[in-house]
Amino acid sequence: MVQEDAKQEYYYGTGKRKTSIAKVRLYLGNRDLIKVNDKPLEEAFPWFFWQVTIKKPLEVTGSLGRFHVVAQVKGGGVSSQAQAIRHGVARALLAFDEGLRVPLRKFGLLTRDSRIKERKKYGLKRARRAPQYTKR
Repeated sequence: MVQEDAKQEYYYGTGKRKTSIAKVRLYLGNRDLIKVNDKPLEEAFPWFFWQVTIKKPLEVTGSLGRFHVVAQVKGGGVSSQAQAIRHGVARALLAFDEGLRVPLRKFGLLTRDSRIKERKKYGLKRARRAPQYTKR
């Protein structure tokens, strides 16, 4: 989906993981800049593994220096936010070029990871943890 934002064309993708939701925009240009919630990537996600997770779809498709990425993410923890941004970047790349579906699918970047925390049930201590049984 191509949209206009202040006379600049971008490609949009929404990514989700657990309770995190990321709205990702890819702007064409040779700027290798990634902004998350109006902060540089290194400031928003200081741990190197989170940065690698976010850049994975761009590396797989060979378009690392080709786009300027702007992401707004909310909800969940830091790790699930990074994975939500990764999912959003992959979907935005798909909006840019449908031919990138094969490499993105090969690395499992288009699949929505639907695992979320299971709710606590009454009579139990957690979702499945029962109170300890005592015979006497």
